[in-house]
Amino acid sequence: MSNILIVDDEKNIRRSVEMILQNEDYSIFLAETGKDAVAAINSGKMNLVFLDLLMPEMSGIETLKQIKRSDPDVVVVMMSGHGTIENAVEAVKLGAYDFIEKPLTKEKVLITAKNALERVNLRDENRNLKSEISKQFEMVGESSAMHDVKIQIAKIAATNVRVLILGESGTGKELVARAIHELSPRKNKPFVKVNCAAIPEELIESELFGAVKGAYTGSVADRDGKFSQAHSGTIFLDEIGDMSLKVQAKVLRALQEGEFEKVGGTKTIKVDVRVLAATNKDLKNEVQKGTFREDLFFRLNVVPIVMPALRQRKTDIPLLIQHFIKQCCEESVLKKKSFSDSAVKLMMEYEWPGNIRELRNVVERMMILGAGDVVQGEELPLNILKSESTYIKNASGNKSLKDLKEEVERSHILTVMEKNNWNVTRAAQELDIERTNLHKKLKYYNITSDHISENESKH
Repeated sequence: MSNILIVDDEKNIRRSVEMILQNEDYSIFLAETGKDAVAAINSGKMNLVFLDLLMPEMSGIETLKQIKRSDPDVVVVMMSGHGTIENAVEAVKLGAYDFIEKPLTKEKVLITAKNALERVNLRDENRNLKSEISKQFEMVGESSAMHDVKIQIAKIAATNVRVLILGESGTGKELVARAIHELSPRKNKPFVKVNCAAIPEELIESELFGAVKGAYTGSVADRDGKFSQAHSGTIFLDEIGDMSLKVQAKVLRALQEGEFEKVGGTKTIKVDVRVLAATNKDLKNEVQKGTFREDLFFRLNVVPIVMPALRQRKTDIPLLIQHFIKQCCEESVLKKKSFSDSAVKLMMEYEWPGNIRELRNVVERMMILGAGDVVQGEELPLNILKSESTYIKNASGNKSLKDLKEEVERSHILTVMEKNNWNVTRAAQELDIERTNLHKKLKYYNITSDHISENESKH
């Protein structure tokens, strides 16, 4: 139920507005003076205030100022029988939602109250959604390596400096970008992510900068690109090392001059965008190979932040396990389970080539497939129980060479599949074998996952 405060020095006006609203699902409170109104705001949560402009002792404008200081979230509608444009403009500048003139009609009061409270609900929903998104991208970890990263983020977030986020695949580079955005003055503006590796080369230019109608086959209308969508906010160019030289040139201009043209267009578009970029490649090496522009590298690499691999921050693994248990239960409505000490110990000994992404996959799998309420060490995936080096060190003497080779091969394939998020095409490329051959090995070793069909359907 919403709480509405009616403030007017005329008793008849207070009573009239109260009668209009009392048949609705509202709790009504009354105040005769600005001082009483501020006291009412301080004593309890009000969602909406109908505030008279002209009152003795404390004017409506002064009351509005004090109300907003006490509770910036409360929605205020000004009322006046002597309203002027100047009054309305001043009130809106000070944070008033609307300005209505007396005499008040039932229809006008009800519509204004309904619209104002819908705004309150929408704002609260947006806050809750943003809070959930922030939780989803929370940076978990108390290791010295993560402490250093968080200090860097805190130092540069409030500036407009460009940041190049480096690290292996799956280390959480996007979390760094989102943390920088959330701690910056642009936090209430758009955060636009672009995965440069996932967009076909022939489409990435139009994806970034937009295109005019007829610029290419299938372009049936003008469309904005990601840089326009991110105006006044932040654009995150993930896997920028996979961007073609042609597109790099246009990105360089956008960084240098803050302007570009749509594909097929001639009109220059100016934007105010903070650029964050990330890659798992060695861009210095790419520059030497001629696949990445040196001038763009220096433009992006103003402040480099290196995200540590999970094997470099193993003390964070127990915290991450708890974080992912909670996340998986909330997202998939799974029964909460815990991990035994032996399971956690094994997970801390494992090298995690797929980093945090691989760890989350394992936690989610155990939440679904674990036999009991506590995940035991022996239930963990084979590649964690016996990594390739462990196989060789601890292999039983009565196993044949063929058995040992197959165990090592199965473990390695499983590790690479985890690392590539169960994408067979990418895993085959990393293993340097044909995709059809990898499918055969997956079948031979009985390596299955629901993720395989989902990811393959996208390619």
